Amino acid sequence: MQYKQALLALYFHSILLVTQQFMHTHFASPERTSQQELLVEIDMASHNAVISEMLQSVSGLLAILDENRQIISLNDAFLKVLGIKDAHEVFGLRPGEAVHCIHASAESAGCGTSKYCSSCGAAVAIVSALEHGCSEERTCSISTKLHGHSTDLFFSVKASPLRLNNKLFILLFLQDKTADQQRTALERTFFHDVSNMLQILVGASELLIATNTSPLAKTIHQASLMLQDEIAIQRCLSQHNATRYQPVLRRVSTRDIIRDMQLFFANHPLTKSRKINYSLCPAENVDFTTDYSLLWRILHNMLLNALEATKDGDEVKTWFEKTGAILTFKVWNMSVIDEKVTNRIFERNFTTKNNSGRGLGTYSMKYFGEQILGGTVAFSSVPELGTTFWFAIDIT
Repeated sequence: MQYKQALLALYFHSILLVTQQFMHTHFASPERTSQQELLVEIDMASHNAVISEMLQSVSGLLAILDENRQIISLNDAFLKVLGIKDAHEVFGLRPGEAVHCIHASAESAGCGTSKYCSSCGAAVAIVSALEHGCSEERTCSISTKLHGHSTDLFFSVKASPLRLNNKLFILLFLQDKTADQQRTALERTFFHDVSNMLQILVGASELLIATNTSPLAKTIHQASLMLQDEIAIQRCLSQHNATRYQPVLRRVSTRDIIRDMQLFFANHPLTKSRKINYSLCPAENVDFTTDYSLLWRILHNMLLNALEATKDGDEVKTWFEKTGAILTFKVWNMSVIDEKVTNRIFERNFTTKNNSGRGLGTYSMKYFGEQILGGTVAFSSVPELGTTFWFAIDIT
């Protein structure tokens, strides 16, 4: 009896502040479930094995709604987001009311009835699932006041109809994508702003070398061009290849590539206790056409990985070979890759290191080397012979 009284008190306190005949809506139905029927629905959900199993096993947030979009059950993950321990506090509320959406009280009929709700992904998904009897997926941006703080949340929402005892219910699944959405927005802003600044820098460096032919001016100009290319590469990687990188082809030479590697790694922290051996490079200089920035990134990552896998005092070897029209760059070190992970070396985000944010180095080598430059990136790792990574490209 105390349980029912608590539910009734909560229901009247949060919902029945106005009579239904005066309720108005701009979108979804304003009707509310009667208090007696709501108690029956809550009891039905709490004793249903299917619903109980889903509440226990489904990852993310899950709420069970009745035909009037009111909550009759929800899982612990949802309760945690709401910052409450007792589900009774939200029984009878609609989703927007439960999460304290700033638009939930814009109309007296509550969540789903304001002029803002027709553009709410959650409201649209729920109404569509109720009307058409099939699952509907949307994304939903919600501004809330949770725990006394204004918060912007972004959810992936799926509303699926479920019939129990000839009554229609909605399974409302939500995945919190707030962090992903914020990171994507920040990346887009970052790349846009940095690209604009780089255009100014490159333009200024071009004016500089037009009037000043000193080595420093040339270095500044070359560095600005390489930085511009690197930003374009990073944009491509961050967008999961949604936008293909457009290669900038120019004539380069193996002599210049080896020289640039020597200059870059001369004072690198990893070479303080390790050595890079360039003695296997043939005296022959090979000129060919490629995107220098991508080639540099591939070789740079190969050398970094080799140096990181090499013990103090040992050496890494790098060289190139030309066989007919095929030019191959190679990097060797004495360590051996565990056979259990060799098949996953080039997978995106896979890494044998403990640090978070790793796993793009070998992936980017494979992607840019093969998908953009049309070459082949591979490796061999054999006990007692060490590990060799190579990039082979047709230079005809």
